[in-house]
Amino acid sequence: MAKKKAALSSAVTPRPSPASPSANHDDYSDAFVKQALASVRVIAVVGASANWNRPSFFVIKYLQAKGYRMIPVNPKEAGSEILGEKVYASVSEIPHAVDMVDIFRNSQDAGPITDEAIAKGAKLVWMQIGVRNDAAAERAEAAGLTVVMNRCPKIEHSRLYGELSWGGFNSGVISSKRRKL
Repeated sequence: MAKKKAALSSAVTPRPSPASPSANHDDYSDAFVKQALASVRVIAVVGASANWNRPSFFVIKYLQAKGYRMIPVNPKEAGSEILGEKVYASVSEIPHAVDMVDIFRNSQDAGPITDEAIAKGAKLVWMQIGVRNDAAAERAEAAGLTVVMNRCPKIEHSRLYGELSWGGFNSGVISSKRRKL
């Protein structure tokens, strides 16, 4: 059996890690995304909204409930609070360390925000669904940051931990528990 496993593993050519600058940012393995989410505790959300029906508000509320500390960033809301956390005008104004910067802005704005994340010493830059800036990703990866583009951490967390099925979605996560009808 061990020989069979060794033969199988040597026959499979490993893909470059999405954390490397030469990687393709169109496809991330579940293991990579899970590790990325597990490696952070403090997340700055650039483009955070105090409006309860905005996607950024849902992301903050969901990830806060999962144990992450969420730091809202929005120049128009600076000084106020969103879900009990003080809002800052920019990533650079946050007075403490940040592990991840989640970008809820357009692709063009992702460049300067990524540069702020690099200067702040973040480990991970996460660009939301529809946000992609390859030049910014290259700069971040050259500085040693991990980059995820065109994904939502709330959706990925829900999918990887089997919670999307509660909403009627097929998450692709196999469970031994019988589904209630």
